Amino acid sequence: MLLLTLVMLSSCASRKDLVYFQDEPIADQSLSELDNNYEIIYKPNDILTIDVSAEVAESVAAFNLPLVAYDTSGGVTTQTNVLRQTYLIDPKGNIEFPVLGTVKMAGLTRVEATNMLKERIGEYVKEFIVNIRLVNFTITVLGEVNRPGAYTVQDERISLTEALGLAGDLTIYGKRDNIFLIREVDGKKKYAKFDLTSINVVNSPVYYLSQNDVVYVEPNKARIRTSSYNPNNGILIAAISTLSTIAAIFIVRN
Repeated sequence: MLLLTLVMLSSCASRKDLVYFQDEPIADQSLSELDNNYEIIYKPNDILTIDVSAEVAESVAAFNLPLVAYDTSGGVTTQTNVLRQTYLIDPKGNIEFPVLGTVKMAGLTRVEATNMLKERIGEYVKEFIVNIRLVNFTITVLGEVNRPGAYTVQDERISLTEALGLAGDLTIYGKRDNIFLIREVDGKKKYAKFDLTSINVVNSPVYYLSQNDVVYVEPNKARIRTSSYNPNNGILIAAISTLSTIAAIFIVRN
């Protein structure tokens, strides 16, 4: 019984051993002051495609980066895709745009950036269209979900529940009333928590996610307990039981 007790105690685990982000955020790191505007705002390290088109393509050719062809076959057969080159927003929030030079993009929504480029390109060309797309809109879902990982979002808009759906929903061990969000706002990390057991979660100011958001699902007590299970415990218990039985028989016979 003493050996069995020691085995069981050695398998004990605590929340501190398993849970991420255990410290409570300080007051000015809360995301609660944000409104429900889920429109994407461009940030440093965002990758954009910007296409300027017109009925007469030659009139706007100077405002587009050259097309790049690359081999997609990986074998003997030659297959190529042709894509527009991308713009990387630098740490100062700028891109280098053909003809226009340095252009500030960070802090602008897609609509604001489109209108700004239309105004500046309009000094050279009339009757054209500007189409901007964020290429690397990525979110990360960690913790007690079925498929944790980083996911690229195609339509530049995704809600918390849609993100959890991409990750295969919470496992049975996910703590539904403590979903954690990390977001960078103006160069600073901000935090928020969600309670999926309440319908009011859809009214949260951060229900719609932003690029590079991290969502973490905390494990519940059952997961914390099972995480410390040692597969060798069964063997040890069986061995101890066998030895105990032999010892009992020996004592009885003597």
